[in-house]
Amino acid sequence: MTNDWQLAQLNIAKALYPAEDQRMNEFYTQLDGVNALADASAGFVWRLQSDSGNATDIEVGGDPLLIVNLSVWESVEALFNFAYKSAHQKVLASRRQWFNRPEGAHQVLWWVPAGHKPTVDEGMARLDDLRESGAGPNAFTFKSKFPPPG
Repeated sequence: MTNDWQLAQLNIAKALYPAEDQRMNEFYTQLDGVNALADASAGFVWRLQSDSGNATDIEVGGDPLLIVNLSVWESVEALFNFAYKSAHQKVLASRRQWFNRPEGAHQVLWWVPAGHKPTVDEGMARLDDLRESGAGPNAFTFKSKFPPPG
């Protein structure tokens, strides 16, 4: 892969309970460790975060229960290894304790020029594109990957 392009990813999840509900405690107590794991992972470039160090308090679409995760990686493989072949997978496997089962696509991948930090609006537009048109070069999934432009 050329260094001119990096992989952006956005995923969203609707929490079952408000952040301050004790039933969300286990999720939030693992968050700093998962973020540190991502930050130290091979191929990690950048992740969206507020002053809190994560993105769980960034409101999306006026829904306080909707949580967004947005990051940039050097490659599809780097993101896949973090998501499914690291300690992150254990947290992912427990997600139904804290989040509703998604209706439709809840994660999207797309290529960005190296150094570009995508916005939540950009990511949500890509997710909408994936939902409306299916996987393509502008919005795709791990199962339907597309190479970087050029």
